[in-house]
Amino acid sequence: MFELKKKGEQYHFVLKAGNGQVILSSEMYNSKASAKNGIASVQKNCSNENLFERKTAKNGKFHFNLKSTNGQIVGSSQMYAAESGMNNGIESVRKNAPGAEIKEI
Repeated sequence: MFELKKKGEQYHFVLKAGNGQVILSSEMYNSKASAKNGIASVQKNCSNENLFERKTAKNGKFHFNLKSTNGQIVGSSQMYAAESGMNNGIESVRKNAPGAEIKEI
């Protein structure tokens, strides 16, 4: 499920797995429409393996970004202790995002 939240005058969303764990977080958007476009971009682009950017932080933890076809980051993961955790997170996005409902908080 996507949770669309308003913080102050801006909006952002998270994608949660079936167990309620956040697997992807967005940047802040100036309008609800822009945030909804970001959700649509995640749903569209998550099937393309090449749009996932795998990264290793300076502390040795792993994380990923999902980019749109224009190269802009539309969502970022949490930090994972192991590379396998990051890969499982990517698979969870690929599995859960396409048909996920949007819940406004």
